[in-house]
Amino acid sequence: MNQQKAALNINEVPKMHQWLTLSLQHLFAMFGATILVPFLTGLPPSVALVSSGFGTLAYLLITRGRIPAYLGSSFAFIAPIIQVSENHGIAGAMIGSFLTGLVYGLVALFISLFGTKWLTKLLPPIVVGPVIMVIGLGLASTAIDMAMYLPGQEENVYSGTHFMVALVTLAITIIASIFFRGFFSLLPILFGIVGGYVFALSQGIVDTSGLKSEWIALTSAESFGGVIGAIFEMPDFVVPFVDFSPLSVFSWEIVFLMVPFALVTIAEHTGDQMVLSKVVGRNFLRNPGLNRSILGDGVATVIASCLGGPPNTTYGENIGVLAITRVYSVFVIGGAAVIAIIFGFLGMITALIGSIPSAVMGGVSILLFGIIASSGLRMLIDNQIDLGEKRNLVISSVILVIGIGGAFIQFTDNFQIEGMALSAIIGVLLNQILPGKEKGEGNGSMFEEPSEEEMEEENKRAV
Repeated sequence: MNQQKAALNINEVPKMHQWLTLSLQHLFAMFGATILVPFLTGLPPSVALVSSGFGTLAYLLITRGRIPAYLGSSFAFIAPIIQVSENHGIAGAMIGSFLTGLVYGLVALFISLFGTKWLTKLLPPIVVGPVIMVIGLGLASTAIDMAMYLPGQEENVYSGTHFMVALVTLAITIIASIFFRGFFSLLPILFGIVGGYVFALSQGIVDTSGLKSEWIALTSAESFGGVIGAIFEMPDFVVPFVDFSPLSVFSWEIVFLMVPFALVTIAEHTGDQMVLSKVVGRNFLRNPGLNRSILGDGVATVIASCLGGPPNTTYGENIGVLAITRVYSVFVIGGAAVIAIIFGFLGMITALIGSIPSAVMGGVSILLFGIIASSGLRMLIDNQIDLGEKRNLVISSVILVIGIGGAFIQFTDNFQIEGMALSAIIGVLLNQILPGKEKGEGNGSMFEEPSEEEMEEENKRAV
């Protein structure tokens, strides 16, 4: 089995001179994607780093140190967070995130009591696949707007310079994704952001005033305490009952805009656990169990909501690092979490992230959002969903048009269900109402636990 081939097994502690390097690899793998979510939603990137670190540590504790998974910002909640923030502020988005975490906990409880068959019936591939496509395609206009237009304008103002920066960033990201090998192939987003940033500097569209202020504060410090104060900076946390009153902000609109996406991310989480099981050579769906893994995701999301960060989820990039390095130690993952927390308190890091032009993030997002949509299509293909069946064609078509078209149901002046959330709810309902449910499950492999033979084969490919 793969355990014998592991460079470091799950509970092995790395040597001190290796620990930092190995943990930094995981930090770099998740960094680009994790800061992109708060950048797009208006949340502080420093808080996202801190919450991902604390969330990962909580996840490792809840799963009893048996699953080497890193948790970062979830892309599924970008659009809901933007919508909720516009109507209810960041506080409203945090309430939605908190409630999403509670849903994870309820699902974990049901799995521990009744297994996963009910989840298979509620979320077959014919529902989850199109909804994931809606998540990616629904964000397409956001990526293009960031790439083409001047930021901070009341009306869209086209900028050829910004669009050129976005296209160069996109080109670098594509090259890194296609042509880079080994560990570097896992960092296309990071390479794209760094390369795009350098090109943006040459075009004069990078605001470096924040970096200059941090440098002046550091160089002008006259005491050791002053230097420490200049290096470390408190992130802009948004804490319930301190910065806002949850009961005064709560709205049912928040619930229906954000909570339905928990079902989709739970399905994605299950897929990640299956891949992780194959890579490491242990069946994590059985030990410590899918219920503990989902609960860990939920607790991490609750922690993020109490700090002002986006919901967390397990990252495929970090699973890729595990496959290439064969270093499965949870201590390495924990080290990456601790470094992420420290980075969140470094003022220079915060200023550097804040100086990244929106055109650079737009260029990266063009590819990233397309990949999200394509992963939904891949789910339909992998599960052998027959769109020649009228039932499947109806469900997928309705989900796509309602979600991408921006349909909504208005209940009151302050309460409506729209877009992606509405498409997910209607998709679940259609699947339950229309006859022939088994046709929407395809080959039934979506929630199927990997066999020992499958894990061994995956291990050979990973090595």
